[in-house]
Amino acid sequence: MILVTAAGGTTGLAVTAALTARGLPVRALVGSDRARPALEARGADVVRGDVRGDVTAALAGVAAVYAVWPNVDEAEATGAPRLFRAAAAAGVRRLVYHSVLRPGLRVMPHHAGKAAAEEQLDAVGVPWRVLQPCAYADNLDAAVREAVTTGQLRSAWGLTRPQSFVDVEDVAACAAVLLTEDGLDSGSFEVAGPEPLTAVDLAERVTAVSGRRVVAVDAPAAPDESTYAGRCRSAMFGW
Repeated sequence: MILVTAAGGTTGLAVTAALTARGLPVRALVGSDRARPALEARGADVVRGDVRGDVTAALAGVAAVYAVWPNVDEAEATGAPRLFRAAAAAGVRRLVYHSVLRPGLRVMPHHAGKAAAEEQLDAVGVPWRVLQPCAYADNLDAAVREAVTTGQLRSAWGLTRPQSFVDVEDVAACAAVLLTEDGLDSGSFEVAGPEPLTAVDLAERVTAVSGRRVVAVDAPAAPDESTYAGRCRSAMFGW
């Protein structure tokens, strides 16, 4: 049995689908029933629980864990290592942690949280691997749809900074490899797209595919220091 935590989010749904498509038994830990129909349709055993709390019951009989922490959560630096230790106590034999590309960029608090969690893996006593994906191309879906309608692709990260983008289904395929194949212990694996793209590059791609002329527009997000998530996003777009 493989446990996927925070399974109701974008990453958890994709990883669950990749595993069940391979005929592997999956237990999906979710904080609400919102994603239950989609997960059960994929063949997962869905259990309610808060990954930030006691996950002992969810870990029963589990051989491997894909440890996803809720997105942009201030508790990750201490909470994820607590999850790692709970997995070790439950007899889990393989632990894969969903991190981020370049966690060492600690100017971004959510990157720093993942870096701090990664640093605790060696002390856990379970063979581990880390997956470090770049930005998801899927996160651009709404902006691309809007661009086809308005003719403008709004970019919160400026017009000159290139980024790599990767499809979440490709990330999930990599996660399935790390969860099932031998010889990869203590490895950190970066997952990135095939080329760096600026917002201008993206606008040109949308133009070519849609037939609607689209231009990139510099649209910086308003700074938000009122919440942890806001500080993380402000720091990320500023960087």
